[in-house]
Amino acid sequence: MSLPVLSRRTVLRGLGTSLALPLLDCMRPVSAAAAGAAAPVRMAFLYVPNGVHMQDWTPATTGGDFPLSCILEPLSDLRGKFSIHTGLAHDKAKANGDGPGDHARALATFLTGTQARKTAGADIRAGVSVDQLAAHHLGKRTRFPSLEIGTEGGGQSGSCDSGYSCVYSANIAWRNETQSVPKESNPRLIFERLFAGGRPGESAEARARREQHELSILDFVQDEAKALERRVGGADRRKLDEYFSAVREVERRIEAAASAASETALGMARPEGIPDSYQDHIRLLGDLLVLSFQTDATRVSTFVFANEGSNRSYAFMGVPEGHHDLSHHGNDPGKQDKIRRINYFHVEQLAYLLRRLDAVQEGDGTLLDHSMLLYGSGIGDGNRHNHNDLPILLAGGAGGAVKQGVHVVHPTDTPLTNLFLGMLDAVGCHAERLGDSTGRINIG
Repeated sequence: MSLPVLSRRTVLRGLGTSLALPLLDCMRPVSAAAAGAAAPVRMAFLYVPNGVHMQDWTPATTGGDFPLSCILEPLSDLRGKFSIHTGLAHDKAKANGDGPGDHARALATFLTGTQARKTAGADIRAGVSVDQLAAHHLGKRTRFPSLEIGTEGGGQSGSCDSGYSCVYSANIAWRNETQSVPKESNPRLIFERLFAGGRPGESAEARARREQHELSILDFVQDEAKALERRVGGADRRKLDEYFSAVREVERRIEAAASAASETALGMARPEGIPDSYQDHIRLLGDLLVLSFQTDATRVSTFVFANEGSNRSYAFMGVPEGHHDLSHHGNDPGKQDKIRRINYFHVEQLAYLLRRLDAVQEGDGTLLDHSMLLYGSGIGDGNRHNHNDLPILLAGGAGGAVKQGVHVVHPTDTPLTNLFLGMLDAVGCHAERLGDSTGRINIG
C-alpha cells in the first residue's frame, strides 16, 4: 500500500481550531536532494538581564574541547551543540555622551546595534533588529513572521531608566527605528495564537466551550487526527503521538497555572496561564517556542528571560535579594556567589530548552540541528556596566551551516552585529550592514 504524500502546510481542523503538524516523513520530497532542504532553519535570540559574573562564565581555554566554566556546567551533556564567543561588544550601548541609562541601552541595542535616542517621551528611536530582518525574509513562508515572548511585559511609555523610555528596557525586537515589537508573557495567549483559527467568531466560541467542559484542543481535531494516523507509516504515527502528547502537556500546565494563580496576595487578579513559579514560566514559554518551531508556525523568535535592569528576587533558590541590586556586588564574595547562582539558574533554563529542541526528531536530524539560538546579555559584568566582552553563546546547527563545540575569542571590541550578519547569511538572508557592524563573522 502506497503511503500519502502530504503538504508541509497540512493542518487538522475543528471548531475554531487549526492544529498545524510537525514535519513528517510523508511530507518530505521524493528526491534525496530536495529532501535535504525539507527541514527549514530557525533562529531564536534569548536574553538575560544585568550581565553575568564573567569570571565564572568565560572558559579557560580557546578552540575545541574547552573546559566548561562553572556557570556553563548545566550544558555538559550538550557539548558539540554550542559555542562560546568572547570579545564581542556593543559600542552603541555605551553612553557616548548620553549619560546614565546602561540598562535601557543594553536591551534596545542588543539586536539592533544602534544608539537609542534618550527620551522618556513618544519620540523613541532605535533601529531594525536582526530578528526582524530575518522575519521579513523567512516569515513569508510561515503563519507568523516572528514570535516575541518573555516572562515580563513592561510598560510601553514613561521613564524607566535615567530618562529613557520604558520601551527600551522592555523590548528587544524592533520592526523599524520607531516601532518596537512588544512581547507576550501569558502562555495561554501564546497558545491560543498558535492554535486558534477558523472563521471570525469561531475561535472565541471554541475557546469558551473548551474551557467550560475542560476539553483539550486535541478533542476538536480528534476525528481528523485518527484518520491521519491510519494513513501514515509507523514512524510518522510515533511522531504524531509524541507531538500530540507535547501539546496536551503544555495545555495541562497552562490550565494548572490558571487555576493555581487566580489571585495574588494583594487580591489583584492575575492573567490566566502565568505560573507562580518563575522556572515553570520560563519552561512553559520555552515549550511553546519549541511547538512554534516544530509546526513551522514561525521560524524566528525572541525570548527575554527578564526585562533589562530586572530586580527580581530569587528567594525560591535561597537568594532573596533583587537581581539588579546583587549585580552591583562591589566585589563582595557573598554577593558574587549569589550572582553566580542566578547565572547558573538561567543557564539551566537554557539547557532545558536546548534539550527539548534536541529531543524532537525532524528529517535526518533534530529541531536543534535545524535551529540557531543566540543566548546572551547586552551588559558584560553587571558590576561594571560594561558593554564589551559580552557573554555570548551560540547553539544549534542551522542545518549544518554552523560549526559548534568551540570557544572563539574575537579581537577586542568586535561588534556583536558582525556575528549577526554571519547568522543571517546562514539562513539565506544577506544584509550588507546592521547597526554598527564593520564586517561579518563566518560561523561555518
